[in-house]
Amino acid sequence: MRLLLAALSHETNTFSPVPTPRERFCRTGGALLEGQAAIDFYRNTGTSLGGFLKVAEEAGATITMSIAAHAPPSGKVQAAAYEGFCDSICRAVAAGGYDGILLDLHGAMVAEEFEDGEGELLRRIRAIDAATPIGVAYDMHANIHAAMVEGPAVTGGYHTYPHIDQAETAERVARVLLRVLRGEVKPATAWDRAPMIPHVMAQGTHAFPNRELQALCAGWEASGRALTASLYVGFPHADIEQAGLSAVVTTDNDPADAAAMVAELIGFAWKARQEFTFRPEPLAESVARAASAGAARGTLPVVLLDHYDNCASGGTMDTTEVLAEILRQGLTDVAFFGICDPEAVAACQAAGVGATITLALGGKLPMPALPRSSAPLTVTGLVKTISAGSFVTKEGLSPGLKVFMGPTVVLDTGTVEIVLVTKQIEPVSPDMFRILGIEPRDKRYLAIKSRVHWRAALGPLAREIVECAGVGVCTSDYGQLTFRNLRRPIYPLDPGANGPTL
Repeated sequence: MRLLLAALSHETNTFSPVPTPRERFCRTGGALLEGQAAIDFYRNTGTSLGGFLKVAEEAGATITMSIAAHAPPSGKVQAAAYEGFCDSICRAVAAGGYDGILLDLHGAMVAEEFEDGEGELLRRIRAIDAATPIGVAYDMHANIHAAMVEGPAVTGGYHTYPHIDQAETAERVARVLLRVLRGEVKPATAWDRAPMIPHVMAQGTHAFPNRELQALCAGWEASGRALTASLYVGFPHADIEQAGLSAVVTTDNDPADAAAMVAELIGFAWKARQEFTFRPEPLAESVARAASAGAARGTLPVVLLDHYDNCASGGTMDTTEVLAEILRQGLTDVAFFGICDPEAVAACQAAGVGATITLALGGKLPMPALPRSSAPLTVTGLVKTISAGSFVTKEGLSPGLKVFMGPTVVLDTGTVEIVLVTKQIEPVSPDMFRILGIEPRDKRYLAIKSRVHWRAALGPLAREIVECAGVGVCTSDYGQLTFRNLRRPIYPLDPGANGPTL
């Protein structure tokens, strides 16, 4: 059995000013991973490619790996990069001779010329090879379009947010595809979408309603009623026509039951639409609550979430308003992760460990999609740590994966240890602090630019959680954004939007 594997993954925030060239997809900071180098990098990791490789190798398949292109969320994928990636994958498909194709795609990629980046890729693949069965693993935040689910034989999305089941999702998809190749099942797929864009801060599977929706999907798969069942909450910071919640179910030759399960998921989500909303509070009030919670030292830190500037949703990671308010209100024993500012990192490197330096941090990327951009923040601090910023994750989202943060610095103001990075990277793991000489468990406060993913590994360390509404293109106030392409009416932008007939 011959299997072709490839990955092209990007979650696109169309409001983000962060560019997305080809280089952003080079995970190691060098060349794009492909072929045997990609196989070696992803084998035995908690990633979708890791899951595909596990199943393929267990089956004794001959594996051909095309490109493994993964980029952190940012603005639209540049046309030259997108076309180059599609050409690479399509050339591999055209070589032919494969029994099956397994693709690791995000599902919310927007290229400069295509709103539906994954669907366009699949259309091109099908134009070359209309017959070879395709299996696709999608992120739970996929914005589903018809070509994304009607071209492949089987698709599946994550059942957890934080996404701790990336490898397991790919394994589920790959095992179903192998059953298709053996003639054991005949996939029948149904799908639909609801006129709603669930708020990211309300999408976590630690709470109602997404917890219950994903449990339904997992239960149907476990019972055998569905080959795969997926509820996609969608990615709301994408001004494209079809952004939002959708459901996809594949059965063994039972299209009516697939449609029934889709209708149940969509109906459940629509009834719970109010629980999929989020109301931010003024920043000063949030930081004051955190200060009160941390006044009496406990055994674990208070966690402040700078959720308007989460780079894992396309944020610039250089906004300073939450950090400025923490300093203004006098919180002490704080680890703040972090500010993406290569210029500041270079200045600290030049000064050296132990030097005291004054810097204007952040506020360097204008954000024209917002009413206002962030301002630089002048701070004085001691250069405490300089690190190459690479480590292997031990827990959380992708265990076993080598991570490259790039040159990283800790600047200590005396009250706040500020992590300065050269690449946008979400602080989701204790390892990211520990390689910098910070033990997160021992801090009074952890202030992090994250929304939900931090819960996977840092969550157990939180004594209390305080959401902080700063400034950023991941704003939780949709009133700050102008949607020109999104279909309307849609909830909650249009509270009176009509949903499915229940």
